[in-house]
Amino acid sequence: LQLYSSSLDGSIKLWDFMDGIPIKTFAVGSKLLALYAIASSEDSVFVIIPKSGERDTFQLVSVKLTKAAGQDLEAKELSVVLDGVDASPKRIAFGREGEYVASVKEVNLQVYFFKRKQLNRFSVSAMKTKSGNNHFTCIACHPTEDCIATGHADGKIRLWRNFCHKKEYTFSTLHWHHDAVMDLAFSVEGTSLLSGGVESVLVLWHNESDCRKDFLPRLGSAIEYISMSSDGTLCCTLHTDNRITIINSNLRFCKSIQGLIKSTDVKTGLVVDPRTKALVLNGEPGHLQFYCLQSDQQLFSLDIVQRQYIHQAGLNQADLVKVAFSAQGKWLATVEEREEVTDPELQLKLWFYDEETQSFKLNTRINTPHDDHITDMCFRDMDELEDDSLILVTTGRDCVFKVWVMVEDTDPEAQQSVSWSCDFVGSYHNYQATNCCFSEDGSLLAVSFEETVTVWDSVTWDLKCTFCHPPGKIRNICFGRLTCSKYLIGTTDYGFLCCWNLLSCALEWSAHLNVLVLQPDPLSEHIAAVSWLSKESSLFVFKPNEPRPIYIQRNLCKEKIQLAAFVPRDEPEMIGSEKYLWLRRSQLFFLTDTQELMTLSTKSLEERLTPSSKQLAVEESLPVTPFSLLLGKHRRQQSQEDTDLGKLFVRKKHEQDSPAVRELLHTPAHVLPSASFLCPIFINSLLISKENKSAEEVADEAEMESEKTDDDSDEDGDVSEMEQEDTSPTELLQEMTCKLSKSQEKELRKIRKMDYSWISAF
Repeated sequence: LQLYSSSLDGSIKLWDFMDGIPIKTFAVGSKLLALYAIASSEDSVFVIIPKSGERDTFQLVSVKLTKAAGQDLEAKELSVVLDGVDASPKRIAFGREGEYVASVKEVNLQVYFFKRKQLNRFSVSAMKTKSGNNHFTCIACHPTEDCIATGHADGKIRLWRNFCHKKEYTFSTLHWHHDAVMDLAFSVEGTSLLSGGVESVLVLWHNESDCRKDFLPRLGSAIEYISMSSDGTLCCTLHTDNRITIINSNLRFCKSIQGLIKSTDVKTGLVVDPRTKALVLNGEPGHLQFYCLQSDQQLFSLDIVQRQYIHQAGLNQADLVKVAFSAQGKWLATVEEREEVTDPELQLKLWFYDEETQSFKLNTRINTPHDDHITDMCFRDMDELEDDSLILVTTGRDCVFKVWVMVEDTDPEAQQSVSWSCDFVGSYHNYQATNCCFSEDGSLLAVSFEETVTVWDSVTWDLKCTFCHPPGKIRNICFGRLTCSKYLIGTTDYGFLCCWNLLSCALEWSAHLNVLVLQPDPLSEHIAAVSWLSKESSLFVFKPNEPRPIYIQRNLCKEKIQLAAFVPRDEPEMIGSEKYLWLRRSQLFFLTDTQELMTLSTKSLEERLTPSSKQLAVEESLPVTPFSLLLGKHRRQQSQEDTDLGKLFVRKKHEQDSPAVRELLHTPAHVLPSASFLCPIFINSLLISKENKSAEEVADEAEMESEKTDDDSDEDGDVSEMEQEDTSPTELLQEMTCKLSKSQEKELRKIRKMDYSWISAF
């Protein structure tokens, strides 16, 4: 059994299962898109590579792996098997025992037989179908028979037989899916066929019959890939939301592996939950996911829209677009909208965190809070006054911003005592309101209206001052914090980063930089700005009072970074380099346009893994068997024993530090002397030397020795008499079990020397 892997840099690696390191690396010299290895071809693998000189054209190539000595080798023998194949690996499949390979692309099916070196091509373009598009979407080959199953965009499945003849081929049709068939997979015996699509339903077809089929519905999202285990007991499905579902052979749900849910579009941004420090963003359609960064698991999912999502293209459905938390995480504000031709359907919801149920409960629902789309919203971050003067501000394309406050609910049938209502509406020259944020102390509110930034008093709602930096509309705004709280920072879509002084009401400095993301650190004065230039993202970290950045990371990634968030650490991290001191209290995370979550770290992956997490990673990769459970129990007992004996090992540390033992363990085996020579040295090193006794013990022993010499004359007679007496077994047992310490024996000798003759007078 061998494991191969391919990479985009054009290399194929053969891996060692035990050590997890590559044994050999074969350089192909071309970009590898997919890799196939079959048992019938031990010295060759098959890869999909781009066809040289042609764009969006690919080939299936056989690569012969040389058995020459060395680790880095070059694969020179390449032979084209199929030309004009699709780049997707689900559209190529190998047939019975590697006898043939089949490929589909658009409306064409081609089959190549290795032994006969025969290529047959078929097309479905001339077939008359009542439904629409019948393009190929996926392919699977029967494991024991000459049968090919193909999935189509119109939801049909075709079973091809007798395809070794170009004109006498036959096919049958299975149809249940209302949309494109995403993937197909035969069972190990070939008695059943599995199919999946956008309906989030796994279909099991029995004996290739349209009448006999079973279903496993409500799998969460569209099924993208299907795979069967080698023994046929388990089935695995990969979904478009980055979820893996493990299913038993009888279509019973077994387990779901879910990390960060991949949504169609992250409209909420990256928000940090103040209570759990989890990353909060769009999850399942209409849901809000709380993602734990430490464990790479979803804590829970909150249903915001509370409507059944229908998987159908072109259907306008309500979606979650905005999220904001209060400073302590007690209140959550969400905005959901549904695109309509005339007027958008908007809802603003306020949720309160219930300590008893440990979940958010809906407190207030506001229909149509604005006449047009809501562009931004934020809470006033005042920790000490959160319950008394909590304020929510929303901005919209209807050219106004609104202030929402808590009021006592006068409705006697209401279940809660407070609700939310609008307290103030502000505007500026009928411009669209795009962004809003509060200062650190909550006294000022900044609202951007197209090209102008306005600053308002959060108590009287008076307009204090305005800033602008034409040309270009304001893209992002934020206040400085701590020692930089007197500054206001903004970016424009014309590529300018501006810093205004609130005390002088003037522009402090500006830089020509196309900033897409502007994110302040809530625990320091640092602000992170991510730019996009020349098809690469770059990071700049600065303080508002210093125009020169303190950290620059160019070419951070090739993807466009859309969102970022600072996540506070549980404990400040010890950072030796002054260059990365801005990461001491918070960690910066990015989300790209391909929904890849990245972060900056000063430590390598090996350093970030704790010993317990390393052991957990190893144990999670082992199969759960009775022996493994027994072994795990034994390891836990052994670990507890080692913990209990820790103090004993510390006390006998001088034994571990023995030069003889150290030399014995660290000297190479081929230069060690014979065992007969080493054994006495090793045994002597384990003996406790008298020199290691404390000064107090030495003094006690010297005193006891002197007393012993004084008492020898007195005890000679007693000893002769004791030898004549018969010692009973009971007395012998008491003498053996009741041993006295040295100090007790010393006291007994003193008592024995005392003169008690004066007692006879009484």
